[in-house]
Amino acid sequence: MSSASVVAPMRIGHGFDVHRLVAGRRLMLGGIHVPAPVGSLGHSDGDALLHALADALLGAACLGDLGGLFPDTDPAYRDADSLDLLAICAAHIEAAGLMVGNIDATIVLQQPRLAPFLQMMRQRIAQTLGIAMEQISIKAKTSEGLGYTGDGSGIAAYAVVILQRISA
Repeated sequence: MSSASVVAPMRIGHGFDVHRLVAGRRLMLGGIHVPAPVGSLGHSDGDALLHALADALLGAACLGDLGGLFPDTDPAYRDADSLDLLAICAAHIEAAGLMVGNIDATIVLQQPRLAPFLQMMRQRIAQTLGIAMEQISIKAKTSEGLGYTGDGSGIAAYAVVILQRISA
């Protein structure tokens, strides 16, 4: 049997994203605006959580990464809504015969506290991907004042997804 004919029933993907935090930008996370004195510097809206999630989805499906689909050299994606980019990634996943089993994500940011916003993030992501909120876990962590996330100069996000084959 050739390796091209082997189809795994489940596929795991991991994504990571990091952005510098600067004054004059909105802090977008999980498709919502989080009130903060700084926001993510990026070519698009700088939503580190959605970027990590998109990379995890694309990685699990072996479809490359976010930068390959939406290069930061393309002015068409300047200030793009990352929920729109995530929806396009989801369409690629479905076209590959895959569906989301579950998502586990972590945002690392010292301030502001994100607990009040996590349910809204889960809801926006669930709506965009067409899945149940119960398939999505999002956690927020500080880095105890250490490194770029701890000193407030940056934000990081990690995401792990399981994709499953769509039943015929």
